[in-house]
Amino acid sequence: MASPISLNQIPQTNIFRPGDVFVLFGELFGRGYANGLVNEARKAGMEIIGITVGRRDENNALRPLDDAELAVAEANLGGRIINVPLMAGFDLDAPAGEPAPTDMLGHLTLKSWPDDKLDWQHIEKCRAIGVNRFKNAVTEVMARLDGMIADGRNVFFAHTMAGGIPKAKVFLAIANRIYKGRGERFMSSQVLLDSDLGKLILQNFDEVTANSFQHLIDGSAAIRARIAASGGQVRYTAYGYHGTEILINGRYQWQTYTNYTQGYAKMLLERIAAASWNAGVKATVYNCPEIRTNSSDIFVGVELPLMSLLLALKKENGGAWAEEQWRICRDLLQDGNSLETLLQKIEDFNASEVMQGFHDFDAWPMPNSTALADLMIGASEEIVQMHKDRKTLITDHLSSLVLEATGPLMFHETSNPAAPVLWLNHDIIAQQLNQMHA
Repeated sequence: MASPISLNQIPQTNIFRPGDVFVLFGELFGRGYANGLVNEARKAGMEIIGITVGRRDENNALRPLDDAELAVAEANLGGRIINVPLMAGFDLDAPAGEPAPTDMLGHLTLKSWPDDKLDWQHIEKCRAIGVNRFKNAVTEVMARLDGMIADGRNVFFAHTMAGGIPKAKVFLAIANRIYKGRGERFMSSQVLLDSDLGKLILQNFDEVTANSFQHLIDGSAAIRARIAASGGQVRYTAYGYHGTEILINGRYQWQTYTNYTQGYAKMLLERIAAASWNAGVKATVYNCPEIRTNSSDIFVGVELPLMSLLLALKKENGGAWAEEQWRICRDLLQDGNSLETLLQKIEDFNASEVMQGFHDFDAWPMPNSTALADLMIGASEEIVQMHKDRKTLITDHLSSLVLEATGPLMFHETSNPAAPVLWLNHDIIAQQLNQMHA
């Protein structure tokens, strides 16, 4: 994208009604953005249908959920689940009797990995097997789904797949240094991307985060055509991240977490949505703000921009409810630590010379640096220490507010989306929350 296209008005349209179908293309796990959309679908009276990524047996073979697992998953979703394993990525795929890409990483060590080479001819065979497996599973899922959706119904496909880091012991140590290390423990993210290990990870990210969206759109073409011919409408959404506009020195400015290694796959996801849009398919990627989730907690410092939401709540006329959010957050801090002091630390962080070098939209996603790691990780740890309880943070509360806002924003905007890629910045998040709690 040449520049961010922001959602700047709270959407009012809603084409979805009782009897329409909401399809979650990705399993619902713990806290995360997907919960917000599921809640909105439930409020609208839609029938909710999900899928599963499946589970691995003791030999790493992919299998469906067993009866107990299926019951738990359906209770968690609040709907039916098509029990066909849809695990994206190829890190555990291989020709029979041959090593999977993850197995090929076993010899890598913390000293050798930047220079260790992988067998790319073999990896390409594994990738082809993994992609073919996934596409075949999509075909089976769509065949079953087709019989579950009546003519004339509107259908909302919500893609939630992301990730793809191979489960290699060496990568845990590498990730701790790239995303959490400073000083002598700092490691350059660019060194990872230039290595064979990094190139494998980026390829797997593409398959999980982006190409799975393409397979969803392609695989549901027959359903889309039938629904359109019978008077219904079909929409697709996906979750992106490409920085967020937050309040910095009194005005909304784009900023980003660095280094977001999945950024390359998220940009591919954007391109897939744009190409589908140009082909007449209403597919929209929503670039959402930084929050704390089970998957984002590895990225120390990703939560820092979230603090500025408190400023946006007031700027967007939150009134008494905004003041209450300030009080809730203030109460989480130790005696002697003020919320104003915390927010000033965030202002100083964003205004620093180091951070100014990373506020370049066209250069995203930029590699990390020693100066950035020292500043960002240090600021994150300093702010955590201001709290009464490290397990009950201001960012937990603010993350829940963002989830609460993104659900209705995405759900209603998807009825008549303005573009294939939209940014949900702190201004529209605050406006939505303030309206909901007025």
